[in-house]
Amino acid sequence: MVLFDIDSTLFDTFGNQEGEGFNYHYSNHGYHPLLCYDGLTGDLLKAMLRPGAVYTSTDCCQFLKPLLMEYLEDYPEVALYLRGDSGFACPELFELLETNGTSYAIRLKVNETLKNLTESLEKELDEITADNKVDYAVVYGEFRYAAASWGQTRRVIVKIEKPANQLVYMHTFIVTNMDLKPTEIIRFYCNRGKMENFIKESKSGFDMDTMSSSMLINSNRMQISVLVYNIFNWFRRLVLPPSMRKFQIDTVRLKLLKIAAKMVHSARYITFKLCSSCPYKEAFIETLNNIRLLPKLE
Repeated sequence: MVLFDIDSTLFDTFGNQEGEGFNYHYSNHGYHPLLCYDGLTGDLLKAMLRPGAVYTSTDCCQFLKPLLMEYLEDYPEVALYLRGDSGFACPELFELLETNGTSYAIRLKVNETLKNLTESLEKELDEITADNKVDYAVVYGEFRYAAASWGQTRRVIVKIEKPANQLVYMHTFIVTNMDLKPTEIIRFYCNRGKMENFIKESKSGFDMDTMSSSMLINSNRMQISVLVYNIFNWFRRLVLPPSMRKFQIDTVRLKLLKIAAKMVHSARYITFKLCSSCPYKEAFIETLNNIRLLPKLE
């Protein structure tokens, strides 16, 4: 199973750089790249730098199609899934995923047309909260829906919730081609929140958003950061002690890499002598042993 988490973010720019533009969603100038992570492992599968003023879903099909084709051709037995926010709710992407056997859950922007289709669910929530307007309450449902540009109806999951200590209702709409129960679809989609941590680590830990030259040079620099991010992610997954595998790069640098040691050369060995009071000495030794046990490439 591979879980594609697709999103966009903002890379700040300064001055009149090539391709930079004002992005109304982020209310700032910069580039607006597309990113696709593996939602299960955190690996950054693909990144593409785009001008700053483009919309979220611009070129998303051209971005995803080669990635989908690679998995379909090289790993046909692997099930493919995709999650995306409302910026990716476009019929071209739906059709691309459906024709290539990819299951998806993509959020829809709330509008009056969708809300009018949930009147029965709102009445159900009214009945549930009739005697208690303080505590949290929620109902789930589904219906078939087709926007004017879609060309066919698709399954839409809806979640209506009344937050604690509030009287207003909050609506969540997810379009999907999966057969899971509405509660399971909502839970599946909401787990994509981890992607924000992946993006934050890519930017703050590996300077992926450092944009200081032409668009071509910035794009190449971004790809180097993608490679370094993935190498570290594999390092974290394959050789770090279990207690440290959820640490981000800044924490690993502080606790495992940037530690004082005396290196002693002999005829056959290089010995690292750590301070006797080093709090992470055992983790350091375990990491070295795990590296030694990695299978060697022929």
